[in-house]
Amino acid sequence: MTSGAVADRQLPALADALGVSAEQLLPALYDSLRRTAHRLLQGERPGHTLNTTALVHESWVRLTSSYPDLQFQTDHEFLALSGSLMRRVLIDHARFRHRLKRGGGERELSFSDELETSPLSIDQEDLLALDLALTRLQQLDPRQVQIVELRYFSGFSIAETAELLQLSPATIKREWVMARAWLLSHLHDADQ
Repeated sequence: MTSGAVADRQLPALADALGVSAEQLLPALYDSLRRTAHRLLQGERPGHTLNTTALVHESWVRLTSSYPDLQFQTDHEFLALSGSLMRRVLIDHARFRHRLKRGGGERELSFSDELETSPLSIDQEDLLALDLALTRLQQLDPRQVQIVELRYFSGFSIAETAELLQLSPATIKREWVMARAWLLSHLHDADQ
């Protein structure tokens, strides 16, 4: 099935759920995807081979090929999945570049306390370490991984994350703090 055929089915259904036309919805979603991709790429090294448009388009291809029958009820659901797929694209790209590089010096990971307001600023090796830590955390607490993906990779606020996961903002904030602490601890241990 082509991505055009999927878009013909998914976008009108989402537009209906939101009470707007597909012609109004597509530019708004595309702008949101570009903002997310731009934020994710801000911390990348100069000369990075992925640009904002390429990241948006690669995540769209993955969305339409991996989830052809998925129906979205809200734009937050669409943006959350798209942010997660952008993360996967960046990680796959980093793995590929790392294989080409065949090693190199280790750097300290900068997964700071300022994540709530700062754009993502992480190099490829750090992204791989973060992905490994998230995979480990997934085995312990899948909800915390969801929260990290929504907050860190999709740029959702506490309130937006709470709404999407149907939890209270206090629960999201508590889980966010715990997930960040766990990740920082495990990333620090991996550096030693």
